[in-house]
Amino acid sequence: MRGVIQRVSAASVTVDGEIVAKIERGFLILLGISHSDKETEAGYLARKIAGLRLFEDAEGKTNLGLHEVGGAALVVSQFTLYGDVRKGRRPSFIDAARPEQAQPLYLRFCELLAAEGIIVQRGIFQTHMQVALVNDGPVTLVLDTEQLLRG
Repeated sequence: MRGVIQRVSAASVTVDGEIVAKIERGFLILLGISHSDKETEAGYLARKIAGLRLFEDAEGKTNLGLHEVGGAALVVSQFTLYGDVRKGRRPSFIDAARPEQAQPLYLRFCELLAAEGIIVQRGIFQTHMQVALVNDGPVTLVLDTEQLLRG
């Protein structure tokens, strides 16, 4: 499971001209799910993200997490995080989970993140979305459970 976490001062998802989800201060999370991912990876990643300290305290140090700043998370499914461009010019997505596996795991990740006390908004799975954000910092991290759980 891969997550691209962006610290934002605002983010939203629009589908067919209508805003379907939005947050103010918090994390925009682009979530990619591979065919080998299970609930174990979803739980680990949810706990890891909920505990990240990416917001500045009064001294300008990144010591505060979502809980301390009253932040929220906007989670957007993004299978293209598993795009493989090693051969040719067109990405291969064979490592990405099929929708019937990915959607339940995406929803479970959102539930697990909410269970950590985080307010969670979601994009709409398997639709064409327009994602708008104001990246704060900018601060962007890439978390990959394959690397995190092995390392």
